[in-house]
Amino acid sequence: MKAGELVMLKTSHRGKVREFIVTVREDEFHTDFGKVDLALLLEKDFGDHITAHKGQEFIIQRPRMPDFFNHAKRTGAPMMPKDIGLIIAYTGLNKNDSVLDAGTGSGILAMYLGSIAKRVLSYEVRENFADVARKNVMNAGLDNVEIRCGDIVQEISSLGESFDVVTLDTQDSKDVVPHVSGILNPGGFMVTYSPFFEQTKEIRDAMAEANFYDVRTIECTEREISFSERGTRPSTTRVGHTGFITIARA
Repeated sequence: MKAGELVMLKTSHRGKVREFIVTVREDEFHTDFGKVDLALLLEKDFGDHITAHKGQEFIIQRPRMPDFFNHAKRTGAPMMPKDIGLIIAYTGLNKNDSVLDAGTGSGILAMYLGSIAKRVLSYEVRENFADVARKNVMNAGLDNVEIRCGDIVQEISSLGESFDVVTLDTQDSKDVVPHVSGILNPGGFMVTYSPFFEQTKEIRDAMAEANFYDVRTIECTEREISFSERGTRPSTTRVGHTGFITIARA
């Protein structure tokens, strides 16, 4: 492994899995299982094991985006993977795409998009949220995601560049929609995320007025299946409604 590389240390204790994302460096990482000499990772590879000074053994894994979702610092409720999956699938996001994202929050969506797209530019109106998102992006090792602090309603007209996909997760999405066609590449997609019917209706009206086509609004609910000795049934803990995804093309 190389210095500065991100790895995940995974272990189990009393039947529960514990995970830690660390950087390969000349330092010690302190856990409740003991100290881990991170310099030893320089001689390891993914799939190898490393042992803390108290004897607890960890397997070394390459962290993936769901791991960063689980371990990233939160500034609020992030967009859930089920909704992010819809955005990626319905826009056909790929490695050649440039993305404009607004309403960064913790940076979760920008990070997922950045793990696929060529470039992501994300706007967040609150400086403290933007700072957290920048740190999350840095911890994920993504150098193609840029977080800017600013109001996308005011900034979108002066960006001076075009994008293949535009994602909006803000209260002011309806005010941004009229400007999107001017920065969207031919064949590109705009996607909005809105938690309420009323906001979604305003967005749809704005899209209709701006002559977007192939507009669809989707709600994705998720239900996990629980397995036990008593039987198999839908889990009593579930992710229900989170938001409406509206997808359109200019």
